[in-house]
Amino acid sequence: MAWMCGCYGLVLLVLGVIGQKLPTRDEGLFQMQIRDKALFHDSSVMPDGAEISGYLFRDTPKRYYFVVEEDNTPLLVTVTPCDAPLEWRLTLQELPEDRSGEGSGEPEPLEQQKQQVTANEGTELFTYKGNDVESFISTSSPSGLYQLEIISTEKDSNFKIYSTTTPESDQPYPELPYDPRVDVTALGRTTVTLAWKPTPTGSVMGQPIQYCVVINKEHNFKSLCAAEAKMSLDDAFMIAPKPGRDFSPFDFAHFGFVPSENDFHKDRSLTTNRALSNKMSRTYIPKPKVADIQKICIGNKNIFTVTDLKPDTQFYFDVFAVNTGTNMSTAYVGTFARTKEEAKQKTVELKDGKVTDVFIKRKGSKFLRFAPVSSHQRVTLFVHACLDAVQVQVRRDGKLVLSQNVEGVRQFQLRGKPKAKYLIRLRGSRKGASTLKVLASTRAGGKQPFPALPEDTRIKAFDKLRTCSSVTVAWLGTQERNKYCVYRREVSESYGEEHRRREQNQCAGPESRRKSEKVLCKYFHSANLQKAVTTETITGLEAGKSYLLDVYVVGHSGHSVKYQSKLVKTRKYC
Repeated sequence: MAWMCGCYGLVLLVLGVIGQKLPTRDEGLFQMQIRDKALFHDSSVMPDGAEISGYLFRDTPKRYYFVVEEDNTPLLVTVTPCDAPLEWRLTLQELPEDRSGEGSGEPEPLEQQKQQVTANEGTELFTYKGNDVESFISTSSPSGLYQLEIISTEKDSNFKIYSTTTPESDQPYPELPYDPRVDVTALGRTTVTLAWKPTPTGSVMGQPIQYCVVINKEHNFKSLCAAEAKMSLDDAFMIAPKPGRDFSPFDFAHFGFVPSENDFHKDRSLTTNRALSNKMSRTYIPKPKVADIQKICIGNKNIFTVTDLKPDTQFYFDVFAVNTGTNMSTAYVGTFARTKEEAKQKTVELKDGKVTDVFIKRKGSKFLRFAPVSSHQRVTLFVHACLDAVQVQVRRDGKLVLSQNVEGVRQFQLRGKPKAKYLIRLRGSRKGASTLKVLASTRAGGKQPFPALPEDTRIKAFDKLRTCSSVTVAWLGTQERNKYCVYRREVSESYGEEHRRREQNQCAGPESRRKSEKVLCKYFHSANLQKAVTTETITGLEAGKSYLLDVYVVGHSGHSVKYQSKLVKTRKYC
């Protein structure tokens, strides 16, 4: 099958490369006809045995012409819509013959020949309208001129076409197995496992095949190019201008190109006069969020688990077999599934004035409920995050009244309402599990359950005061008189900051320590915050050894908070 179009140079190249013998006709007349741009002004080159991509403006048809040289030739034409339904029609045309009648060999005027061709509608072979991948196939086609006309009536659109006169030997698209369905084999709250039969093109014929999985929340896709078009809506394929309309420098700027100053001034008079008439008709389509549609190519595996999905959400899954040699693909029959609901958590009831211990898994959440039995004007909420920071949200009768990230000990004052109920949501850290102590109280005044802390809870070691048997450290206090207890523990030489961070649990009190590790306890406060600092020299240490020092501040109700641990080392030689 020889293919032809109005582009003279390309047609000569294609005809020359193919090198097939054309059917008997006036070759000189034929070449003159295809050279005339006015005759096939809207046509395009269509190579035999290769897939090409095209672009359609809405309501503007595109035509492809090609010649089948011999009778009884197999013919396959496949059209793939990418992002809009298409209408396409395949017809068998007749080229105008030499009607000079005088036998002079001079062809008729080209305009007259054009009228003869365009007036002939041709024999209609196949029509289709829709967004499916559709094919015309014939095992025995007559020789002649074929015309493929495509139009998009909904919007500007991309498409792909593949044609061949040797469909049996080409087989460019991966073949589907006898059961082309994608099955859901396992379903969780955030995961879905998919499985499908392998394509015979890879498993039997040994062609290079990989599978691509597309996940989205809207619908299944009938082709890979349709999914890719959805993923690149922001580019809108450069939102090409309407036919016959020119770019202005402002149009180039819109596409990210900056014209030179010379070009701008040279065309300024033209663009100024035509600014209104040459505006491009663009429709801005926001790009879908990355999470809304994903394409993952997984090699030749035919089982895949999709992770990090949203619970209780319906997703659509499509699998495409892609021939990596030709980059042509075939769609399996897609499926859909709804992920399982988030496990309903038991809500913990808080008692007025009582401390509750809470454990949260990594990236997990916990719900606490506080329902005071008596009328109240204010609720005091204490949150002690023992490890990493946590997020705290409080709703009073469904209305959000607090949303904060909490590190260490925090106190919140919430306005009360008669018979109000409070729902507290605690969201854990992404780094690891979280441990908290939470207290809610409606009682005004009285001693606070947790000790007051300074803004800086680090322990400072004085290097110049370090000896072979002692270290001197300091820490900040507050205006509130509290009890401070110091503990020490010998650690190995390999003990580092990472070990110290893992053991930094502020809620683990002195009761969790060995008696032999205790150094001392003392009371301390200062009315002047600028002077609220205390020092302590820890003696009885061994030379050249590493020690981990901890300071606990103990509140009036017995609840303690640990300062940040400090790693120190005595001098080896004195």
